[in-house]
Amino acid sequence: MKLFQRAQRSLFGEILDWMLTPLLLLVPVSIGVTWLVAQGIANAPFDRALENNVQTLARLLVMQDGRIQFALPQPARDILRADDMDVVYYQVLDGSGRLLSGERDVPPPTLDEPTAPGVVYLHDATMRGKAVRIGSLWVAGATPDAPPALVQVAETREKQSVLATEIIKGVLLPQFAILPLAVLLIWLALVRGIKPLSVVEARIRERRPDDLSPLDESAVPLEVVPLVSSVNELLNKLHDSIATQKRFLADAAHQLKTPLAGLRMQADLAQREGANAEELKQSLKQIGRASVRATHTVNQLLSLARAESSGAVIGWQNCDLARLTIEVVREAVPRAIEKRIDLGYDGAEAGTAGVVLRANATLLKEMVRNLVDNALNYTPSALERTGIVTARVLADPFGRIVLLQVEDNGPGIAEADRELVFEPFYRVLGNEADGSGLGLPIVREIARQHGATVHLEDAHPGEHPAGTRVTVRFELAA
Repeated sequence: MKLFQRAQRSLFGEILDWMLTPLLLLVPVSIGVTWLVAQGIANAPFDRALENNVQTLARLLVMQDGRIQFALPQPARDILRADDMDVVYYQVLDGSGRLLSGERDVPPPTLDEPTAPGVVYLHDATMRGKAVRIGSLWVAGATPDAPPALVQVAETREKQSVLATEIIKGVLLPQFAILPLAVLLIWLALVRGIKPLSVVEARIRERRPDDLSPLDESAVPLEVVPLVSSVNELLNKLHDSIATQKRFLADAAHQLKTPLAGLRMQADLAQREGANAEELKQSLKQIGRASVRATHTVNQLLSLARAESSGAVIGWQNCDLARLTIEVVREAVPRAIEKRIDLGYDGAEAGTAGVVLRANATLLKEMVRNLVDNALNYTPSALERTGIVTARVLADPFGRIVLLQVEDNGPGIAEADRELVFEPFYRVLGNEADGSGLGLPIVREIARQHGATVHLEDAHPGEHPAGTRVTVRFELAA
């Protein structure tokens, strides 16, 4: 039951409804119970008086000449008629039902159980159009075999009703006076109870836009701690997201400075006076190389940002890792031919059992592309020693593991640098190959998004150069 209907749910209103609704529903129940109790309290003294009157009249029965006689003195008659609010009737019948004294139309007793002489029985009835309370008493006859005489006193119930009404007024009127006070106290208690929520709201409103520190959970009630914890988790995620964006902007600015500065310098050189056709051609060539480098850096930065955000934005699906790897290798063949590198695929065929995993196809392909590009960038190739880059996918359907490997016969990565190369923009000293230093960080971030691990090792241990093998280990879901 809703006492207060609102367009939007209110915690204050919900609690108030659940507290006031039972309280207001109990009011009519309280009135009914009070009425019943008041009736019982009001009847008790009058029933005792009625019993005394019946017993007093019964003592006036006398035995004379073997017959029951009844004589009511005038003072006793006056006492019965003395009440100015209620009317008292009496009736005395002998064992044969003959009226000895009183009113003939007093209703007879309606008792289902056998009567016992000397015991007063009380019951309600109607006499002359009014409700009456009747006390009945059987008096033993002159002989054991003689039927008992009956003495009854009937009294209207005006005084009982008045007394019951006064009792009800005395009990209910204070309740009606206390009810508004109780509602007010409930209101104030509820306002005081939800005040910590207002305090939390005020603290959040007073914060600076750049303040993403966690809220103090010790300053709120236990019931509000889960809410504050959730807000703190959201603040942490927001802090990480903003930090990622800031780092992305800083990295983009830093990495684009060099190619853009080269573009400007080469443009200035091309515009200088006296520049011949060969110098102009060389400047344009340098401008082309700088623009390609800037484009590659921008693409890498966008890939890193997309990987760090979440692969769930695009959606997850069943991906054939072997098929994706073969597609990437085919796309990279022209570049490998240009650099005179032997690029190939050696591993499980597409559609083989165990190579399908739940992943984000776009990010997964980006990861393979970065591994292949890295290998092509850092693998030298000459007539005396041809560069070789091999991509492979190995599946273990029984162990529910699938491996992606890209290896080359290049100079390799020193063991001391194998953890550092996963940091953005880190470049191994002495390496003159073109690159942004973002390929392996992108690979690790995408692998993390898919619950995979990345491992670096020598492709040809004991040889010089040892080459590099990058292994990404995926665990298939059950």
